[in-house]
Amino acid sequence: MEKPKIALYWCSSCGGCDASVIDIAEGILEIASNIDIVFWPIAMDFKYDDIEKMRDGEIYLSLINGSIQMDEHARIARLLRQKSRFIAAHGSCAHLGGIFGLANLYDTADILKHIYIKGISVKNQDSIQPNLIAGEDEQQLILPAFLDSVKPLNNMIGVDYYIPGCPPTPELVKSGILRIISEDIPPHGTVLTEKKALCDTCARKDSQPDKIHIDEFKRLFEFQWDESLCFLAQGLICLGPATRGGCLSRCINANMPCRGCFGPTDNTADYGAKTLSFLASLVQSRDKDEMEKIADSIPDIAGLLYRYCLPSSLLKDIIK
Repeated sequence: MEKPKIALYWCSSCGGCDASVIDIAEGILEIASNIDIVFWPIAMDFKYDDIEKMRDGEIYLSLINGSIQMDEHARIARLLRQKSRFIAAHGSCAHLGGIFGLANLYDTADILKHIYIKGISVKNQDSIQPNLIAGEDEQQLILPAFLDSVKPLNNMIGVDYYIPGCPPTPELVKSGILRIISEDIPPHGTVLTEKKALCDTCARKDSQPDKIHIDEFKRLFEFQWDESLCFLAQGLICLGPATRGGCLSRCINANMPCRGCFGPTDNTADYGAKTLSFLASLVQSRDKDEMEKIADSIPDIAGLLYRYCLPSSLLKDIIK
């Protein structure tokens, strides 16, 4: 039988999700024996024309990572949707909008001005910014343009499956691909990892007291924390209670608190709101001044609550 065709593509991404495929290491041989990779620009010499010439639905599965931030991302995502039977959002940026989504707190013009003109390390006396048209006459190129806002993949095209993480673990990528190409295909819309919150499998959960009382949220550089105790019990913000498990506790095992890259558990309307709710429940004071002081001990509340998910949150239509 003909092997299922697989495509991989990155949009606005750091490259970590593509690296998560490479990091499968020798396990990639098991996948390669079952599939035919027909498009992977970061690793092989494929062209957009190769995809355009394919029949609709000829690709069995496309893994798309990165958020949709430029018109080229939107165009190729739509093309792959047309040519693919299944689409998997690969990683936090495609799944939820990702760190790039924090750009939605600002206007695109202001972002470009900061990067190319106002940045503290920038020397640009003529205030030159990138143009969409480069070159002249026959050598003229039209470059990709920024969209009005950063979007998760499912805001642009239909998505069948989600492989979460920043980046996903190689084990999760491997198992996700093998599940989708198996005869026992997961239900549409499945997030291909655990359903319970990270705390359920955290090695430190037994050290969490029945009640945690926070009078100040501490930052990692401010003291030497205990490697065996629950981070929240030590006053360090850990987002494990609101975050989907399945990451193999990579950060926890490296003695760092969870930052939420696997996103919300099922039936969560807004990850940031859920996180804010559980953090607020740890504050016992009812004195206004003291509560404000505790809140002020979190230096970047938007970056904390919506680090990976602002474009997919309930705030996405009102923040600008």
